[in-house]
Amino acid sequence: MPTNYRARTARRITLAGAAALTATLALAGPAFAHAEVEADTPQALAENVTLSFVSEAESADAGFTELRIVLPKDIAPADVTLDEAPKGWKLKATDDGYTVGGPALKAGVDAEHKIKVRQLPDAKEIAFKTVETYSDGKISRWIELSDGGAEPEQPAPVLELKAAAPGAKPVVPSPSASPTPSPTPPAETSASPAAASETAAAPKKDESESNGVVIGAVLAALALLGAGAWWLVTRRKGSAQS
Repeated sequence: MPTNYRARTARRITLAGAAALTATLALAGPAFAHAEVEADTPQALAENVTLSFVSEAESADAGFTELRIVLPKDIAPADVTLDEAPKGWKLKATDDGYTVGGPALKAGVDAEHKIKVRQLPDAKEIAFKTVETYSDGKISRWIELSDGGAEPEQPAPVLELKAAAPGAKPVVPSPSASPTPSPTPPAETSASPAAASETAAAPKKDESESNGVVIGAVLAALALLGAGAWWLVTRRKGSAQS
């Protein structure tokens, strides 16, 4: 077989294989979409660390509108601030993390944002479960954690941490929110001591006046009875003399 023929055949097989591989990757593109997290200081107990998140677009027809991030248990939502995000996107704290979202991104555009964390926990790795929402209502959940077996189909972003620096310690927890003001106390409890004294004395004054009225009525009745008895005795005497 001529050498040139063998060379052309080998070149055709190589080109066909490359084309097939390219087509396979293009068709499988959405399946390789995922969410990732990186840190400028990936070290346990590191302070004021910037975390960068990337959610790769899966839809060719709709864009991202919101990302919901579940924070590791040792990172409080109050210890997170937004550093960078798509234009118009805002961060809102939740009970277990935060959401960041706003106007829909263009279809096919990855959603990238950065947050500043007060301190990373003392751990070897931390996971950030992520829920992505698209403008057409589609939701993609990257929340699965590896159990040491097969790789999850939709793994949560995981950040591996180096050991803490010598002498590093957890910082004091963030101050809690101010307590809710108590309701306005009732008027009688908020009165001044003098007013309270007057209020307490008032019943006694009324009682004295009532007692005076009763005594006066009794005396008047006795006076009437006395006058009646005197009149009766005087009349009898007059009748006897007649």
